[in-house]
Amino acid sequence: MITPILQTTVFVRSADRTQVLLMHRNKWSQDIHFGKYLSLGGHVEPDEDILTCARREVYEESGLTATDLTLRGTVMWTGFGHDRINALCFIFRADVFAGTPHNGNEEGTLEWVPMDELDGRPMWESDRLWLPMVFDTNTKPFYGVMPYDGHEMLSWSFQR
Repeated sequence: MITPILQTTVFVRSADRTQVLLMHRNKWSQDIHFGKYLSLGGHVEPDEDILTCARREVYEESGLTATDLTLRGTVMWTGFGHDRINALCFIFRADVFAGTPHNGNEEGTLEWVPMDELDGRPMWESDRLWLPMVFDTNTKPFYGVMPYDGHEMLSWSFQR
């Protein structure tokens, strides 16, 4: 049995659906994600549900208020990183938001990335396996599991 850390991640799309707001983790060289592009998100706090967490993280990391979040899927990572954490991540897409994003935070800078340029940005190679399902037209969420051995992905499977 595992007791995963609960996380949320949110992909905020521009109003015209041609760009996605990502955090370029470029400010702390000891960051496990250093140099990579990630969506907005983080850990669920003890007093919040996953939707509240997702909205809070979007606001904290970008200054935006996500007014329409759609659960696109979940990914369970096991044995990840040097601490070999287990994490269950709830993956959302935000198609409607209010406000103007700031420049970033202590982890990195925010950048609107054209959807057709996502493949050219540095990110976890394993993210490329499930990322297309965040933006596809299938309305059913996906449920994936991705075991790791430290920094090496061992396998990937999902159901929809």
